[in-house]
Amino acid sequence: MRRSQRDLAQISQKTTRRALLMGGVMTTFVGVLGLRMWQLGVRDADQYYLLAEENRISLRLVPPNRGRIYDRAGKIVADNEQAFRITLVREEVEDLEDVLAKLRRLLGLDDEAIVKVKSQIERASGFAPITVKDRVTWEELSIVAVNAPALPGIHPEMVLSRAYPFGPDFAHQVGYVGPVSENDLKEEDDAAEPLLRLPDFEVGKIGIERRHERALRGLPGTRRVEVNVSGRTMRELALDPPTAGPDMQITLDHHLQNFMRVRLEGQSAAAIVMDVTNGDVLGCTSAPSFDPNLFVRGISNRDYGALRDNEFRPLSDKTVQGAYPPGSTVKMSNALAALESGVMDPAETVACKGYVEISGRRFHCWKRGGHGRVDMVGALRESCDVYFYEVAQRIGIDGIFAMNDRLGLGQKYDLPLSGMARGNNPSREWKQQKYGQDWLIGDTINASIGQGFTLASPIQLATMAARLASGTAVLPRMVRSIGGTSTENSAPASLGLSSEALSIVRQGMFEVSNHERGTAYASRIADPTKVMAGKTGSSQVFSISAAERAAGVRSQDELPWNRRDHALFVAFAPFDAPRFAVTVVVEHGGGGSTAAAPIARDIMLFAQHGGLPPTDAYPASQRTRVSDQLALLSDRILPPDGATSIVSRT
Repeated sequence: MRRSQRDLAQISQKTTRRALLMGGVMTTFVGVLGLRMWQLGVRDADQYYLLAEENRISLRLVPPNRGRIYDRAGKIVADNEQAFRITLVREEVEDLEDVLAKLRRLLGLDDEAIVKVKSQIERASGFAPITVKDRVTWEELSIVAVNAPALPGIHPEMVLSRAYPFGPDFAHQVGYVGPVSENDLKEEDDAAEPLLRLPDFEVGKIGIERRHERALRGLPGTRRVEVNVSGRTMRELALDPPTAGPDMQITLDHHLQNFMRVRLEGQSAAAIVMDVTNGDVLGCTSAPSFDPNLFVRGISNRDYGALRDNEFRPLSDKTVQGAYPPGSTVKMSNALAALESGVMDPAETVACKGYVEISGRRFHCWKRGGHGRVDMVGALRESCDVYFYEVAQRIGIDGIFAMNDRLGLGQKYDLPLSGMARGNNPSREWKQQKYGQDWLIGDTINASIGQGFTLASPIQLATMAARLASGTAVLPRMVRSIGGTSTENSAPASLGLSSEALSIVRQGMFEVSNHERGTAYASRIADPTKVMAGKTGSSQVFSISAAERAAGVRSQDELPWNRRDHALFVAFAPFDAPRFAVTVVVEHGGGGSTAAAPIARDIMLFAQHGGLPPTDAYPASQRTRVSDQLALLSDRILPPDGATSIVSRT
């Protein structure tokens, strides 16, 4: 009995200690829990409230409207238009294959489109909208809307998309926008990259759209939305609107641009019209062109292949990317160099018998029988090569290089165009660096007639013509204003050439177009108030061998197209008060007098009249034929808008 009481006492003592231990543990746990709750609910309440808000509130970028582009007459050449598209949100779709199958039937989607959608879904997050079909018609939008209950996750949307109302007229100059590529992302800074990663965001790819991408793009806005635990948008809380890109006005004129494109149809060619007083590029056309609207949302393989494989290279902007031997169009530069250096009197004559022998090599004139004795004006008028071979020997390559440089050859201008070629104004130093060879007399002879190493782009030749007409170092310009702020060039400085030398060279150019022995006499302008001074040029693509010359050189018409000479013509008008400079280059056109000069005359007359000229602006013997030609052109160009002067359009 006593033992049992003792055992019970021991058990009681153990129970009490265990209870105290358990109670202590529980009290400690409750204390720690309470302390933690106090920390969360009192001490750190503000911090966790902000974290909770960040999980509940999501910031979304809002893309800005792109700045519009206007021509000098105020016509929109790059616009933002309302368009409809069908998008898909993967997180809202239970059976993707079923939904895509239904859309295939409703919208007529092909296998390529379905593969593209699936590829986008794999790369995008679950709640990012994927474009199934862009630029859908109202009928297609209605069909999808009617079938909405059977198409979970499918959303018809209205968006702004880039549009080019003049189609191919401004394709190379204004350019186009397209989907963001990996290269686009690499060229951007970190601050702009999030905007570029928005679905279907577009950036400029070539031309003005590319060069002024940052300005035209504008600044994004932000949208604060409430989301649930799954990340789905519940409601919009606030909107900080985006800032649209500034509008831009360019120097090009839509009517002149349209006429030039139509006039060059069927040719692989380039043409430029420049205001000689301030450098405004009024017209700039590369033929053939293409429709930039095809590229806005991604061009099809078939359409791109047709452009890529065309031997006339429509995707290339020949006005600035083309580099051609300038041929006889550089003879004015050589004449000026000879006059300014005093090594040649303009009245001095040189005998041309069709060739000249220099250092044991025969250099030929384009006229096989020769021109007889010619002075400087006559040599320019009839484009005598032998005369300029003599000039070249007197001034040397140093004189040729210096004057070519002063007139703008071998230079890159600050224009918003893609892939500008520098061309080549060769010198002794250039050949040594390029080939490790000394300059030879034959190189100088070739340079004197714009062959050999010499290359020039149409924009450089237009600048040369403008400088010859104005006597100033005018620079080409293509953007008039951005956001209302003018980009006017400062007044061009004088070239420092004597008025006597310029007068002699201009007279030679005048006789090219207006003397019966001039190489472009057939393309003269009859209206004495709008008369044109110019210079023809033909540049060889392949050299003529001695055997071919002995057997009789074949005419250009007998040669395959890609072996014919390039045809060139540069001009300015009116002669007494120059305002316009024109350059035309026709690839493999054969001859400057037959292929380039007639086109240049039509363009020059259109520029001076602000529209199609009257038939009496042409020589009387040509008016019947010209009347028929103008009637055809009238049916193919834009209707007149009542403007009377291209340069005065604002």
